[in-house]
Amino acid sequence: MSNEQLRESISFIQKKTSLRPTIAIVLGSGLGDFGESLSNKTVIDTSTIPNYPVSTVEGHKGKLIFGKLKNIPLLAFQGRIHFYESGNLGKVLYPIHVAHSLGIKTLIVTNAAGGINKNFTPGDLMLITDHINLTFLNPLSSIENNYELRITNYESTSSNLKSQISNDTFYNEQLCEFAERVALNAKIKLQKGVYCGLQGPTYETAAEIQMLKNFGADAVGMSTVNEVTLAVNYGMNVVGFSCITNLGTGISLTKLSHAEVTETGNRVKKQFAKLISLLIEEINRTKK
Repeated sequence: MSNEQLRESISFIQKKTSLRPTIAIVLGSGLGDFGESLSNKTVIDTSTIPNYPVSTVEGHKGKLIFGKLKNIPLLAFQGRIHFYESGNLGKVLYPIHVAHSLGIKTLIVTNAAGGINKNFTPGDLMLITDHINLTFLNPLSSIENNYELRITNYESTSSNLKSQISNDTFYNEQLCEFAERVALNAKIKLQKGVYCGLQGPTYETAAEIQMLKNFGADAVGMSTVNEVTLAVNYGMNVVGFSCITNLGTGISLTKLSHAEVTETGNRVKKQFAKLISLLIEEINRTKK
């Protein structure tokens, strides 16, 4: 996708709303209802946005919601694009390019994940402290040229990208501290751990879960890691959460299904919404 295509997308979006938020949230499987809680909403179906990729996964509605949370401007990406849907990394990353072009400075990412840590139970919320990228993709490498990915504000891609980002900068330390504090004050159980991102779409085998456990992963899913890498490259402050919707193969006593993922997400959505709302209020308070 070219710079011109991205400019067309941004022009279309900005004609639909006068709101200019600096905080955005990507809503994962089963967590999309948070966007509905915003006031003064402008809802844009992604299928109407020129050049914008469309999600095909159940539980990912494919909408951009501009609105306010207690008078705080916010952009919610209701639904995300997964690599396994098209095999195109450019489509996965397109929302992050859009967010950057719209002036987003703080990005909250969420996902549904399988629990690997023996102390986790379905319905737990996990603060992502670090990640392991086993998608074998990286948006900062020259491979992105193969996906026709072009980045706004640059004439070319890999030659101008920041080639090195320290691993300890992916998830903003201050934002993680905010999340832990508001969760503690609100008596919301918040686990912490390392998220491992895979390509999908198949769920992991019992042997793979054991391998990931040995690698140090606490949860596993099929998104997030490449989006976060690009967002941090753009200078965004990122904080991430996983909703533990199921336990990994070999740990769970039941067969895994996407229905279980969305059901668990629906069960904890009120608690999740409360945590995110409190965090956004805390972020906004520190900006003043």
